[in-house]
Amino acid sequence: MAFMTELLKKAVKRISDELSGREQDQIAEYLLRLIDEDDAQWDAAFAKSPEKLRRLADKALKAHRSGRTTVLDVEKL
Repeated sequence: MAFMTELLKKAVKRISDELSGREQDQIAEYLLRLIDEDDAQWDAAFAKSPEKLRRLADKALKAHRSGRTTVLDVEKL
């Protein structure tokens, strides 16, 4: 389920109300580039230490299977 926070709604509304289509596209391109760069950084970090990532995943699964985890409610963040 995708949702938009109130702050993001406010920013999008302001952008759409106050900026030209060209300026809106520039902001959209910038945000998409940031997301892509962030994804690439995470991919590179995980590629450098796949064994460590596997150990962390195993630890998380063990905690989950033993009932030591809870479901994340994004509405409460």
